[in-house]
Amino acid sequence: MYAVIMAGGRGTRFWPRSREKKPKHLLDIVSKRTIIQETVDRIKSLIPPENILIVTGKKHARELIKQLPEIPAQNIIIEPVGKNTAACIGLAALHIQKIVPDDVMIVLPSDHAIGDCRKYLEVISAAAKVADQEGGLVTIGIKPSSPQTGFGYIEQGQSLRNVSGKEVFRVKSIREKPDLLKARKFVQSGKFYWNSGMFIWKASIILKEIERCLPDLYTGLMKIKEVLGTSKEATIVPRVYKGLASISIDYGVMEKADNAFMMPGDFGWSDVGSWDALWEISARDNQGNALTGGGSAIFTDTEGALVYSPKKLVALIGVKDLIIVETKDALLICKKGRSQDVKKVVDTLEAAKKKKYL
Repeated sequence: MYAVIMAGGRGTRFWPRSREKKPKHLLDIVSKRTIIQETVDRIKSLIPPENILIVTGKKHARELIKQLPEIPAQNIIIEPVGKNTAACIGLAALHIQKIVPDDVMIVLPSDHAIGDCRKYLEVISAAAKVADQEGGLVTIGIKPSSPQTGFGYIEQGQSLRNVSGKEVFRVKSIREKPDLLKARKFVQSGKFYWNSGMFIWKASIILKEIERCLPDLYTGLMKIKEVLGTSKEATIVPRVYKGLASISIDYGVMEKADNAFMMPGDFGWSDVGSWDALWEISARDNQGNALTGGGSAIFTDTEGALVYSPKKLVALIGVKDLIIVETKDALLICKKGRSQDVKKVVDTLEAAKKKKYL
């Protein structure tokens, strides 16, 4: 069994901490360990480090090797260019098949927070059994606590059976990120789960599904497979990869699959996708104020605030629902509930070519 950790992306909603050279998953946001270190720490209780592959971009590979000394350097797979999750997963499947003819691969995002590690491993282990026995595509669904528009949704189908005490459902449909009205209907129905972005399947099965649903992508992957481990790899792979379609595995494969299964994940999950999400999982005082980053703050007549300031004392007086993030070269002040819009700040900086802030 193998784990594949997808460590791409920039984490723009976590600006000003998350930058191009050091995106969110390389930062210590939820503890003293970085998020990707925590991701590896969790899964290596189930899968040995030599069977953990990490797919990333060239600019982050050195930092990953530094942060994860237990992972063999050859297990850091370099994407020549970011091409979304379908190409990323296909590339990882090829690398697994180069090692063994076929095996179950557990695909994990690099930047999630998990509350109960024991329950998490129980669900992942059961999902691996389903993937091995059923030969299907297994995903983990999270019971929604509120109507969120930032997540995709999984519609629960018929119950299939229980595996290791965990119920397995057929997937009726996969839905893209909805508007607020649809999200409310999804939650009210009780049949929809947040799409966690965790997938479990055999390497051979996902490649067959890519062949069926994304034939052009499959053709490119087969060209890559021919040269992996040869003298042609360094020249052929970047050229072919650049021409691959940029499409998510959800949209490209999961929405079209008729052999998809879902297992509920009741282990306390957060994608830590924004400063608001960090506030949700942070320790808070009686007034709902959270302090992160090891700094100090004074909250006077203040409610629902989040402060990240590792070096400066921050004093808040008579305010409510603010996010304040201080770094050495930038200060973010944001109304709580609007942190998804932090990406707009990054877009503005890019348009103004202010690269020192990116």
